[in-house]
Amino acid sequence: MIKTLTKHGNSLALVIEKPVLELIGADADTPFDISTDGQVLILSPVKNAGRRKAFKAALDKVNTRYPKALKKLAE
Repeated sequence: MIKTLTKHGNSLALVIEKPVLELIGADADTPFDISTDGQVLILSPVKNAGRRKAFKAALDKVNTRYPKALKKLAE
């Protein structure tokens, strides 16, 4: 699907059709996490902010506690 941006005040907006929103389980009140790798824009619906925060905290704890083991696993 190819989309074009729509003027929205002084900004541009990307309109997402209802079938796509239903497919990802999002609606007008769903917050989205927007990220990029410098060339690709990634929109991810945030389902549960508390769960995401807890996962990040656990990930940070593991990375802090076991950096050498994780580095060896990566190699």
